[in-house]
Amino acid sequence: MNIDEITFYDQMLNYQNVLFLGHRNADPDAVSSAFALAESFGGTVGVADYCGRVASMLVDQLEIEVVYAPDPSDYDFTVVVDTSTQSQLNDLVLGDYCVIDHHSVSQLIDDASFYLHRLAGSTAEIVVDVLKCMGAPIRERTALALMTGIITDTGHFKHATTGSFRAIADLIDLGGVSYSEALDLLASTPQDISMRTTVLESANRANILKLDDWIFAISESDSFGAAVATALTNIGADISFVGTARDGITKVSGRAKRDAIRCGINLGEMMRDIGLEYHGSGGGHAGAAGMEVVGTSGAVLNRCVEESNSILKGVSRN
Repeated sequence: MNIDEITFYDQMLNYQNVLFLGHRNADPDAVSSAFALAESFGGTVGVADYCGRVASMLVDQLEIEVVYAPDPSDYDFTVVVDTSTQSQLNDLVLGDYCVIDHHSVSQLIDDASFYLHRLAGSTAEIVVDVLKCMGAPIRERTALALMTGIITDTGHFKHATTGSFRAIADLIDLGGVSYSEALDLLASTPQDISMRTTVLESANRANILKLDDWIFAISESDSFGAAVATALTNIGADISFVGTARDGITKVSGRAKRDAIRCGINLGEMMRDIGLEYHGSGGGHAGAAGMEVVGTSGAVLNRCVEESNSILKGVSRN
């Protein structure tokens, strides 16, 4: 059952000892959303395994208490935030749970007791609306956390909606923080030289395909697949797919520019469907998505290009 913000608030009053759980390699959107909800309702912030580089900085700087790889059976109820597939939770057994998420495709909602799911630039934006419905006070560090979640998940507002800007304005007004404080917080994130090296190496060996008016970039990487895919579109590809294969499992990160999305590409739906073909799962946004499947990296990447080409074939970008 898809519910609105005020109904979510009413439903949550029925639970105690709640786990607010984010996906593996948690990003600021997942961590900030879980943290803000735990602060308001009372409960525990958890992530499926560890936090990513920027989220780790957020946890340290704002002194957020996080339980890593928690057991949901230790809690009466689990609220899964910013997560669209079971594989993103390392297949943790959830028990009784709900979902609050903003991805275009979300497979976890099928078995949820209830869910708050709508398209938005970030899950943090939905959480801001929940807090406003509650009339809950928004503390400074909560506002800063949610602001960083919105900034990072919208690509510094490249993929923002009106709701993204509205949520930022609400956080400034209600949380008493400035936008510059959030930028300063993000600027304190240490640069990861291994990620930069991996991105450059993967870009150097990328396979570039020109199909009609569209440029595809396909590459493989041992790590940082999402960062590589983003870099490939930033330097000229319309659509990029990057595979990371390990122990018979392939993870694919995909990115698409706005022109490709306008002409019919929805990577979230594509990753979901191809994921099922290869006995795995996938999902995400129209322009940024991922999947985890059984199979070789080359075959899965070729299938992604094939499906994208079938959608765009004969479609002019003008």
